[in-house]
Amino acid sequence: MHPEHPRRTRRPALLTAGLAAVVVVALSGCSDEVQRGWLPGSSDAEITDQTARIVSLWRGSWIAALIVGLITWGLILWCVAVYRKRKNDDVLPVQLRYHVPLEVMYVILPIFMVGVLFYYTNRDVTALQDTSAEADIHVQAIGKQWSWDFNYLDDGAYETGQHAQDVGGSSGALADQVTLYLPVDERVEFTLDSRDVIHSFWIPSFLYKMDMIPGKTNTFQVTPTEEGTYLGKCAELCGEYHSSMLFNVKVVSREEFDAHIQELKDKGQEGSLGLEYSRLQDVDSVSSSTTQEESDH
Repeated sequence: MHPEHPRRTRRPALLTAGLAAVVVVALSGCSDEVQRGWLPGSSDAEITDQTARIVSLWRGSWIAALIVGLITWGLILWCVAVYRKRKNDDVLPVQLRYHVPLEVMYVILPIFMVGVLFYYTNRDVTALQDTSAEADIHVQAIGKQWSWDFNYLDDGAYETGQHAQDVGGSSGALADQVTLYLPVDERVEFTLDSRDVIHSFWIPSFLYKMDMIPGKTNTFQVTPTEEGTYLGKCAELCGEYHSSMLFNVKVVSREEFDAHIQELKDKGQEGSLGLEYSRLQDVDSVSSSTTQEESDH
């Protein structure tokens, strides 16, 4: 009797493992988290009116990249298997200096791929940056080293913050940060300015950010559609305490929003903060005063 070849005993096990892997991948693909590309939020309750568009662009880009990757790796492995050197094969394959059809494909195919990606990216970015609609409320966000000021322009109130202390060691550091209140289901137009260096206004759950550049005002609109508390941060390296430049966002009902505005006014925070308040300006003022005193002496 011939002993069974070891490879034969392993084949059923390998086949079972392969089928199990396929089933796991197929089942995981059904989850909302995977379908969203592991982006925050839920497809059943989008956080803003723009998150579904962003998720669609993100997912489509990854699908296109995976298809290209599978084709590329498939062709590479096919060439490795088919054109591998076999035993007693001492003849070199045919050497070609050029192959016109392949060279034409190498030029046309990437142009086509980039063109498709450009079309969908331009379509969605244009929609995200469209500010032609009439906004319900207007908020000015001012970036400063290393915190935020928020002016509620329609209501004549403001909120100001200071950069977070001991972020790594204090569990309450995030809760103590300045909080931006937004009414649910109302279109908000953000006006973004910076007092000192380049910052970037980013609410990760909104899946969107925009730079804040000194001397330049940027705007965008968004409609929060889910009440809740979200985290915000600066997404542009802006100095020593960049990691402490944090804020909170609360999407609330109109009644709670109005109550918060009244609370700010009761604390004397009426009007709006301008761009003249700057950490750098304060330093320059101290330097100028020192220089003036030295010249007087």
